Amino acid sequence: MSSYLAVLRLPFAARTFATALIGRLSYGTVVLSLTLALASGRGSVGRAGAVVAVFALSVAALAPVRARLIDRHGIRPTLLPLALTYAGALLGLTAATWRPGAPLWLLEALALAAGATAPPLGPTMRTLWRTMCGDDQALTQRAFSLDTVAEEVIGVSGPLLVGGLILVADPAFGVLLSAVLVAVGTVALMTSPVISTVAAQTTATSPTNPAEPAGASRISRAGRRRGDERRTLSRIAEPVFAATGLGLGLGAQSLAIVAFAMRHHQPSAIAWADAGMSVGSILGGLAYGTVAWRVPNRTRLPLLTAALGLSVAVAALAPNVWVLTAITTASGVFVSPLMTCTYLVADELATTHTRTSAGMWVNNAFNAGSSAGYAAMGPALARLPLSACFTIAAAPVLLAATLTRAWRARSTAAQPLDALEPNSDAVPLAA
Repeated sequence: MSSYLAVLRLPFAARTFATALIGRLSYGTVVLSLTLALASGRGSVGRAGAVVAVFALSVAALAPVRARLIDRHGIRPTLLPLALTYAGALLGLTAATWRPGAPLWLLEALALAAGATAPPLGPTMRTLWRTMCGDDQALTQRAFSLDTVAEEVIGVSGPLLVGGLILVADPAFGVLLSAVLVAVGTVALMTSPVISTVAAQTTATSPTNPAEPAGASRISRAGRRRGDERRTLSRIAEPVFAATGLGLGLGAQSLAIVAFAMRHHQPSAIAWADAGMSVGSILGGLAYGTVAWRVPNRTRLPLLTAALGLSVAVAALAPNVWVLTAITTASGVFVSPLMTCTYLVADELATTHTRTSAGMWVNNAFNAGSSAGYAAMGPALARLPLSACFTIAAAPVLLAATLTRAWRARSTAAQPLDALEPNSDAVPLAA
């Protein structure tokens, strides 16, 4: 624990982290609050699902654009307008859901506006951690581990907070709370001196192209931006593979757990299995950050991915819900360490000007994989034995481990990364 205190004792670290967490808590409360607010009264679950789907899809689809804007224009000029617009859209949804009767088109328009402007506070915070830790890799590992564990805690505590609120207030109050959290947290984050440090570093190392005429066309600039995105994705393919596999596996496993508990006539076991995984993830993440690893992050990444995949596959052997809970708890031990490692590798492979984008691509890969895995498991459960379904859930994780290792070998053979300066603007030949 003393190692984490060392992270929080960095100049302005505790203040910066706390304000970012206030804003990020909004993401732990908004989806459930919005769903309950839309479905309560004369609403319907189908109506709520349609609006929440618009919100979730716009969050995911435009996430790389928002992160790229931060990398290109800076944190303060971009993040604050995004957060305030997002909070404003949530306030509109609060008003529209407080009393029933709002037309569906209005709710979907407000959800689209909120999703399109959702501020990337997580990737931004990891960029700030990297700046505060400097070249100290051990300190960066602890900071990223602490950050990943905090995200896990938010994922658990956010819905619990909403559950408590609806006992004493209208469900729309949770949407209002989400708006207040993101606005207050982001405004407070903007006062951190670390943001000015990031801006100064980015300006000092800003890439230029003196050969480009002053009147370069918009088409050429747009083409260059698309090229930048392709290069960024190619550089960080390893953590994106790992995050996608993790999301697919956990998404599929979560639905398989529901089916397992229902077939054993113990639906309460779903909560126990989920809680076990969360506890395992938190403990695993905290332990991971304190270890002085001798193996480089890029070597560790496929090993952690494979370990998680094997632990998911073991669930196929569970004879009852209690053994399944023990297995999911053990699986959870690898979740936060694996996510931490993906962020560390993405940070290593990204350039100074693409760090926020790199973190966002990892986030998006995990979220997209989770949704796809959940959706794909439904047909599998209808046709296959439960044991086979858990094996299927493990398959994409193990495949991701193989792809991650193969990509690293390919890029190393093409051009050893040791020949590149850390976070330089050079791109491996394999990219």
